[in-house]
Amino acid sequence: MSDTPYAVEMKEIVIRFPGVLANDHVNFTLKQGEIHALLGENGAGKSTLMNALAGLYRPTSGVIKVMGEAVQFHSPKDAIAKGIGMVHQHFMLVPTQTATENILLGLPEPRFHVDLKRFDEQILALQQQYGLFVDVKSKIWQLSVGEQQRVEILKTLYRGADILILDEPTAVLAPQEIDELMATLRSLVAQGKSIIFISHKLHEVEKVADRITVLRKGKVTAEGLPIQGLGKQQLAQMMVGRDVIFRVEKEAQPAGDVVLAVRDVQALNKKGTPALRGVSLDVRSGEILGIAGVAGNGQSELAECITGLRPCSGSIRIDGVELANAPPMRAIKAGVAHVPEDRTHVGSAPNLSITDNTIMKQYREAPIGNGVTINRGHARAFAGRLKEAYDILAPSVRTLARKLSGGNLQKVILAREISGQPRMLVAVQPTRGLDVGAIESIQRLLLQQRAAGAAVLLISEELEELFSLSDRIAVIFAGQIMGIVEAAAADIATIGLMMTGTRLEEIRQEKEAAT
Repeated sequence: MSDTPYAVEMKEIVIRFPGVLANDHVNFTLKQGEIHALLGENGAGKSTLMNALAGLYRPTSGVIKVMGEAVQFHSPKDAIAKGIGMVHQHFMLVPTQTATENILLGLPEPRFHVDLKRFDEQILALQQQYGLFVDVKSKIWQLSVGEQQRVEILKTLYRGADILILDEPTAVLAPQEIDELMATLRSLVAQGKSIIFISHKLHEVEKVADRITVLRKGKVTAEGLPIQGLGKQQLAQMMVGRDVIFRVEKEAQPAGDVVLAVRDVQALNKKGTPALRGVSLDVRSGEILGIAGVAGNGQSELAECITGLRPCSGSIRIDGVELANAPPMRAIKAGVAHVPEDRTHVGSAPNLSITDNTIMKQYREAPIGNGVTINRGHARAFAGRLKEAYDILAPSVRTLARKLSGGNLQKVILAREISGQPRMLVAVQPTRGLDVGAIESIQRLLLQQRAAGAAVLLISEELEELFSLSDRIAVIFAGQIMGIVEAAAADIATIGLMMTGTRLEEIRQEKEAAT
């Protein structure tokens, strides 16, 4: 090591919670002007370690140094004062305030009078600089998940942090946006900033990181290794302790009858502007129809219309039963299962147990309930069977949902939805933010539903996932379907063009004209 101090040095960090040893004598170093990737399964202790560096947790023991100086952070304000900013996977935003107001929150200036127009212009300039675009005047609740993530990144950059901690920053970005972010990170490093990059996406780590540290069950299994020469398979093995299958095999099978028939569906978004503009598509029994598109182009609204969570015009039929504008209960009775985009606030009740979360669609039915009371013994037995069948890692079925890792919480949601043997499964970003081991498990569950004859609508921003799982891929842009192609014959270039607004017919015409 040279005489230049590390930007960050964490020595023998121990962080304990009641009954949990989250970090077990962890060592971590960040060099100045590098991107250091922190890898590990959900629950491995990555975010806990970085929350200590960001001032949210205080280590039980160990030493943290910033630029060679030993520090003790009592709050995020202390960390920000030392030039450390963290972009969290779960957003720290105020829903009722605008993007600009959220970026300004906590700053000493402005204090009494806020000239929002001037600050809007500053944020717009920052967006141009880093290629992270969002409507600065929109309130957070009106923004898509991807747009909210961009606000978080802009908030940290606006504070001029020299050390950036990015916790799953690409989890909500489209492929083109990810490429732009990678270029932005390299540009920041070239300007002397240092970046800690937490990610489960190994191909991104290979592309952008200089060094890697791997955590497994709170302990370091690889410390500060140069990324060169480490393949994806080796990285995954260090993360999960076993070989990982990166591309699940799906059996060829003919599709059956149409289960979901969507015709000319139109709907507004949270801002009251058109989100869906005449969407029509079919999903058949025993097939997966993938929906590709950049975040904010109507995917979420489409899922909400099908599941009864958003009013719309047009027709939505499940096995001939009209569901447009019907309450969610009618969709449930028609056999619709829903894995929502937001697993924490929409897909689950964080402060309820695994048992209570798994019986949410069963509590009215015998033997669990009778519509008035719940038989807790039958409920726990039901949850226990699902916990075992879906390999949900938790101390017991009494464990609160908020204490589960992202992967295990997603398994709880899937277990609840699949246990009813649905005719139609609507899965929105089902593997977002999960580690390679959890992704493999979730994708297998989706393919099992396809094999069982369910119709599956898979909405994902992971093109690799769509190509791997889907039988057909539909691309949505500005609330319209640009085209639907067979997944086996699709190519990324065509999908990418449709994702940016070119219709499939135009692409084919241009290809014919060129030959």
